[in-house]
Amino acid sequence: MFDIGIVGGGTAGMTAAIYGQRAGKKTVIIEGGNFGGQITSSPNVENYPGIASVSGSEFSMNLLDQAMKLGTETVVEKVTGIRDEGGIRVIETTGKEYPCRSVILATGVTHRHLGVPGEEKLTGAGVSYCATCDGAFFRGRDVAVIGGGSTALQDAEFLSNYCKKVYLVHRRDEFRGEESIVRRLREKENVEFVLSATVNEILGDTVVEGVSLNNKKTGEDFRLDVAGVFIAVGQIPQNEQFAETVKLDGAGFILASEDCMTSHPGIFAAGDCRTKEVRQLTTAAADGAVAALAACRYVAEH
Repeated sequence: MFDIGIVGGGTAGMTAAIYGQRAGKKTVIIEGGNFGGQITSSPNVENYPGIASVSGSEFSMNLLDQAMKLGTETVVEKVTGIRDEGGIRVIETTGKEYPCRSVILATGVTHRHLGVPGEEKLTGAGVSYCATCDGAFFRGRDVAVIGGGSTALQDAEFLSNYCKKVYLVHRRDEFRGEESIVRRLREKENVEFVLSATVNEILGDTVVEGVSLNNKKTGEDFRLDVAGVFIAVGQIPQNEQFAETVKLDGAGFILASEDCMTSHPGIFAAGDCRTKEVRQLTTAAADGAVAALAACRYVAEH
């Protein structure tokens, strides 16, 4: 029997474990893949308060080491669901069941990929899914942002403060994002809209050297020479297996406010998997702390 069962071993989940263990609660982290989450693919993290520079993998391993030294148990199994059993929440995995007095869902998200040649090979070597994480590394250079929603527009605006030139590539004639941001981008001399264009391939052997595009109207292929490609075509939450247990929004994110409480008593949500405006390393850590303390209160009261 665990006091707190944590589903997901990213920054939010591991922070929750640290806070839970420090509060004297018995915690377990159940992770279906690799501990650390998305940040492990970032070669350098420079926006976490108090740490000037650290690799994403080192940051994650430090978190895991801290949680385990405090007594957190770790399990590598895929979680398939959660059920109630006499006031206890039972986490079901492909191999076992874990009875817990409270549960924190910290499943994170995966970035939607383009699925084009060069994308996977050059991820972390010029291909990025987080402009605020990696934008400063491209100061004074040319980059491309792929996408037409508000995230892509915000990324282009953010990058325009650092980069020599920002190409905003969208497959349609018009953007789906906020018109106010589009207007601001039109006024920037170093931002160029590349509309009705799709990505054929991200070019480069060891680092990004350019991107091959196709003009949907003329059918012609053309190339942009860029040092970075920022892909902002959506995020996919990993919450399908909990849809019968907690309420999700239309995009599949867990409905939970700043107190991290879900629609189900004793189940909390932390990090990128929940409904929220900002999804950053700092907000994931903050959620982990908030959710853990809320879970501790729930355990104490029940």
